[in-house]
Order: sequence, then C-alpha cells, then structure tokens
Amino acid sequence: MSQQQNGSWLGRVWGWLKRIGPWTAIGLFAGGVIAWGGFNWSLELTNTERFCISCHEMQENVFKEYRNTVHYTNRTGVRATCPDCHVPREWVHKIVRKIQASNELWHHMLGSVDTPEKFNAKRLVLAQHEWDRMKKTDSRECRNCHGYDYMDYTEQGRRSSAQHIKGFSEGKTCIDCHQGIAHALPPIEQNIGAPKEQVTLSR
Repeated sequence: MSQQQNGSWLGRVWGWLKRIGPWTAIGLFAGGVIAWGGFNWSLELTNTERFCISCHEMQENVFKEYRNTVHYTNRTGVRATCPDCHVPREWVHKIVRKIQASNELWHHMLGSVDTPEKFNAKRLVLAQHEWDRMKKTDSRECRNCHGYDYMDYTEQGRRSSAQHIKGFSEGKTCIDCHQGIAHALPPIEQNIGAPKEQVTLSR
C-alpha cells in the first residue's frame, strides 16, 4: 500500500480494521446491522394505525370521525391510514416529523386532551398546526396518492374539475380547499356584530 493510500480515509480505515482484528470487525458490523434494524423496526412500529389509535384521545375523537369518511371506506377499497396522511415517507422528513410528534406524547402524559371537552377546546389550534404543516410541504402526503399531473378532469364532476384547474393555476395546494376531508372541522369564532357567533369552516 503506497504512502498516499495510507494517508487516505480508506487507508486509515483499513489500518484500523487490521489493528482490531477480523472477528472484532465482524462483531462491530453485525452489532451495527442489529442496532439499525432495531431502530428501523421501532420506527415503523410507531408508523402504524394501531399505534396511532392506542391513545384513547385519538381513538375516541379523530379516529371515530375518520371512519365515516371516504378515506376509510370507499368503492375501491383503497384506504389511507393515519400515517399515510400525517407522516412523510422520505426518511429525513419522517425523522423530523417523529421528533415533532414527541410533543404529542408529552401532552398525552399531561392529559391535555384526554376528554372530548378538552379535545374540542383545542381542536382549532391542533387543526391549524396540521394545516400549516401541510401548507408548508405543499400537501406532500396527499400527493403520495393524488398526483396533480395524472388527474383526468373528464372523469370529475364539472364543479370539481373547474375548481381543481382554477386552484392549481393559482398555486393552491390540497389543504387549502380540503381541510375537512377526514376529520370534523373545528368551529371558529368571528366577530359579526355582537355577541360572538360560532361559525364552522366549509369544506
């Protein structure tokens, strides 16, 4: 091995492997594979609908609503589960989302939304966080299944096709119009004279 190779990164690694011996190197490699496999297995375990609804807050509130929507049951049998809509598929984005979701586990332990009353009191704030996230990512998770470029407008109703064409031309994204597609929309307060009046966002 030349002096130049010895000075290279590969040369230094090769030298280190020779010093620790083949069995130690094999053990380290096997340990790394097992550690990575365990991490990935744990990550995917938290990326299932069963895990998502293991918290009663989710099962008793948003999951019940979702079961009455087209994303749960439809004529084709194609179903979007919780992680399909709320967790990115790309690894880096997925890890970032999982770190953000640790805040949800914290509030689960605090009991911040452990009753329907508490949940509904925070529904607008929770929904707004998710809408903002989806707006920022150009509805990335929606587009895993719904590709703009592959929409056949002739198969859509006149109103739907017109709205899609208009929305895309204006640079809108899915969540701008489809906020209530899988969960009940939260009521919002608006000052229309006095007293305050509760109004509901439209789909």
